[in-house]
Amino acid sequence: MMRWVSLLSFSVIFCLFFDLPWVQVVPALFIFYLGSGGWKFLRIFAKTIKRDATTARTVLSTRLKIWWYVKHRTTIPKIFQQTVQKYPEKVALIFQGTGETWTFRQLDDYSNQVANFFYEQGFCSGDAVALFMESCNQYVGLWLGLAKIGVEAALLNSNVRQESLVHCIKISHAKAVIFGSELAEALREIQPCLEKSIRLFCSGNRQATNSLLGVEDLDSLVEKAQRQPPNPPDKGFLDKLFYIYTSGTTGLPKAAIIVHSRYFRMATLVYGGFRMTPDDVVYDSLPLYHAAGNIVGVGQCLLHGMTVVIRRKFSASHFWDDCVKYNCTIVQYIGEICRYLLNQPSKEVERQHRVRMALGNGLRASIWKEFSERFAIPQIAEFYGSTECNCSVGNFDNKLGACGFNSRILPHIYPIKLVQVNEDTMELIRGPDGLCLRCKPGEPGQLVGRIVQSDPLQRFDGYLNHEANNKKIARDVFTKGDSAYLSGDVLVMDELGYLYFRDRTGDTFRWKGENVSTTEVEGTLSRLLNMADVVVYGVAVPGTEGKAGMAAVVDKEHACNLESFAAEMKKSLPAYARPVFLRLLKEVHQTSTFKFQKVDLRKEGYDPTVVKDKLFYLDPRECRGGAELLFDGVRKHQVNLPGQSEPWNLRHLLMWIKENLLKERPELFVQGESVRPGILVLINDADWELMGNLEYQLQDQDHVVFISTLHGG
Repeated sequence: MMRWVSLLSFSVIFCLFFDLPWVQVVPALFIFYLGSGGWKFLRIFAKTIKRDATTARTVLSTRLKIWWYVKHRTTIPKIFQQTVQKYPEKVALIFQGTGETWTFRQLDDYSNQVANFFYEQGFCSGDAVALFMESCNQYVGLWLGLAKIGVEAALLNSNVRQESLVHCIKISHAKAVIFGSELAEALREIQPCLEKSIRLFCSGNRQATNSLLGVEDLDSLVEKAQRQPPNPPDKGFLDKLFYIYTSGTTGLPKAAIIVHSRYFRMATLVYGGFRMTPDDVVYDSLPLYHAAGNIVGVGQCLLHGMTVVIRRKFSASHFWDDCVKYNCTIVQYIGEICRYLLNQPSKEVERQHRVRMALGNGLRASIWKEFSERFAIPQIAEFYGSTECNCSVGNFDNKLGACGFNSRILPHIYPIKLVQVNEDTMELIRGPDGLCLRCKPGEPGQLVGRIVQSDPLQRFDGYLNHEANNKKIARDVFTKGDSAYLSGDVLVMDELGYLYFRDRTGDTFRWKGENVSTTEVEGTLSRLLNMADVVVYGVAVPGTEGKAGMAAVVDKEHACNLESFAAEMKKSLPAYARPVFLRLLKEVHQTSTFKFQKVDLRKEGYDPTVVKDKLFYLDPRECRGGAELLFDGVRKHQVNLPGQSEPWNLRHLLMWIKENLLKERPELFVQGESVRPGILVLINDADWELMGNLEYQLQDQDHVVFISTLHGG
């Protein structure tokens, strides 16, 4: 931008003050421009102008529609009514579980019945009702019907239980809970904790609620209600539509506020940016209590007239059969779904579908090409953006590995930026003026979005818990006095403006002076282990700088060959990226959006007194696997120390440590003359040399000791 300003200034000076003709000024300035590095800009311009112009058209169209809807106080139910008028008899929703098909008219009628029933029961605009059920057609009709009378649905995660479930209901101030009969037991557990005034409505098998007191049969009550449209509430496009609970891995869930304009923006930018059409059929196996399933997926039905196939829960083995059966053209994914599909045995049906686009976020670059080629899907529509953020981006031109882009030609049009952070603490790095430092291409940084509450595309609606809002907002980011949303994610932008997801906060760690990306290591190890579930995280080791890598691998069949695994890992990963510790377990807990939960794994670390799974330590000198830290039963092992003719047992070793090492490094000595069972003694290179490079495995009937260097020779 400054280069253009300089050129314009020079043009005025040369023409007005030196009275030079334009035919001389323009070529001279062009040569100056190229000489000052402008050729890079021209190359970027040539390569990205089509992408940027197409996206600008989509963003401008969306912005104009939002302006119009804000001005006329439109709501999502009103826009849906326009869709019904266009496609009254077209199939809107198909529920895979029962084959139940609803046309747009039927969905409209059902939602009207829901609206009229709850209005007759005294519910009014501004009230909240919690919705606790698994995905189905009725789920959509229920929250849509509530929205028609201004009642805000709190979309509860169907996997939460007990304390978390009570918390979610209470923070929404729900006056009623609608639950599916499949979740009756979960509600029975918390019923004594709920306010007596909260009404309970069950949808589904009424017999499942026999043990619950005061439950009303919602299906029969709604069936008796009138089908005419209810009186619209006094709400506009910037008012609340419903709440979605963030699926964080720590603490209790937070209720993110979704206003009508946010719902429209998220669904419409995806629709226009990825060039969808009303004739597309979306396969939605994602939970409808999250934005990806309910807004990005179902939103295409309500706003744009597309048919959406709903599956109660994702199934890798039935995925392609469903796509063929329902003639789906777009499939949704999130988290690890793509890898689960790759892990399935090949079969003919996986290439007999009509799918032209895979839509979602979280597809690892390591399997991107393999997924696209194996299943013959020409377009990967990857996008980035959390439920509540104001800085969503999309990979609209199918760039391999990218989650989106920001224009390099006009970077200020969409005010999102990557700013420098301390990747260990995620603290923003600021310059002498107190403002954040912007990242250059190739530099990792946290994605932030300028907050402008008067602009529906840049506003931050936040959470019901206002204290949580403060943690997501930074001040004085771009200019003094401004505010910006903190995504908590580290991305990298290349020279053309493409953004690549690096890692979520806490998922990068530094080891041996290098930054280790857990996402990349997880992808590599998973391939080596035939697409097994792998979680990689950093663990602190006393006396060392940074964090050592640790991998938790699902090995249900005890089929992991440590020797070959270590050998292949040595070929595939640099030394600093190889996990030092290995944990074999039966399963890894996930969030409801198929993201691994690392917090507990990271806390437990490699402590054998806490971890009951098998633990292994990788010998970095030879990249050998198999130094088992936790033994079943007692086995005797002895090692020969250099220069000794007889094997040394544990007591000899402890005495040797005391005599040779304690004087110089007393902090390394462990609890007098004994070591508690299961302890791992790790020392640095200098101390390793003092000890004569001992082997690392030693055990007697009472103690287990391992001594090694983390850095190796």
